[in-house]
Amino acid sequence: MRQPTTLSSDVLLAGLRAAGEETRLRILALLSEGELSVSDLTDILGQSQPRISRHLKLLAEAGLVRRSREGAWAFFRLDETGPGGAFAASLAAWLDLSDPVLAADRERLTAVRTTRAEAAQNYFASVARDWDRLRGLHVPDHAVEAAVEEAVGEGSPGAMLDLGTGTGRMLERIAPKFGRAVGVDANHAMLAVARANLEQAGLSRVELRQGDIYALPFPRGSFDLVVIHQVLHFLDDPGRAVREAAAMLAPGGRLIVVDFAPHEMEFLRTEHAHRRLGFSRQQIAAWFAEAGLSCDLSREVTLADGGSGQLPVMLWRGRDRRVQADPPVRTINLEVA
Repeated sequence: MRQPTTLSSDVLLAGLRAAGEETRLRILALLSEGELSVSDLTDILGQSQPRISRHLKLLAEAGLVRRSREGAWAFFRLDETGPGGAFAASLAAWLDLSDPVLAADRERLTAVRTTRAEAAQNYFASVARDWDRLRGLHVPDHAVEAAVEEAVGEGSPGAMLDLGTGTGRMLERIAPKFGRAVGVDANHAMLAVARANLEQAGLSRVELRQGDIYALPFPRGSFDLVVIHQVLHFLDDPGRAVREAAAMLAPGGRLIVVDFAPHEMEFLRTEHAHRRLGFSRQQIAAWFAEAGLSCDLSREVTLADGGSGQLPVMLWRGRDRRVQADPPVRTINLEVA
């Protein structure tokens, strides 16, 4: 049995009207597996783009799915932030996956994901040489990832946000600790890599968004954890990015920043678009303070033998100073199987 939930009659009726059509029900079943583009759905369902778009519009108006832009692309997923999405997820869970139509849809979904993964791998192969060269200058990624996981701790049923998600590696490691996980990146090609990696890791429900780190498309106070991993050194105004990230935190939430300590490798500026050659402990702590955060952790990431490579990697953790409120008590009126 699913956890009982509460739905108003308006939400329930709107959801029933929108979902009560064969193609729209098939779309809900597919979106319960993770977000898909209009192009993905046309390939899977074998229907025209205008027809698929019309079905998606009706589902979105009923609050069952939501749409996000990624350059010229539009992606859709169940609206997990509202009651309509919970209703849609329940409908999808009731469906018999052995049904021949639904089984065929899932086979085509697998084919779409395989094609997507191959395209992502081809892109990443084209940049792998420079990527590997840079990684060789600092402690191995596994040491950095372990340090981030230690700083995160046990996680929570709440939400986490990964800014500049890149290949999605931080999401792979941290998303399972949270009830909701979102990754944002400005680069569409990198989001394609992240989407393929997360699907291969069995994390297709993680949300990915193309967005501006200075103007994030989420309500203030939406996340319990925000991670900025190796992003600030690319930015013209990293302090502004820290303030925007801090604004995303719920009371008592945490911001984790991973970046380089100050260094003198000028080739990173000229060849790899690094705008800043690292950050001091004092600089990050000052930005945290300006954003209303207390810096409760500042450490260099090293190996067991103390090695750190040519580029020292630092980890900072800031905590929102506001007191976290108790979660609201939910009223249960309607049991959904």
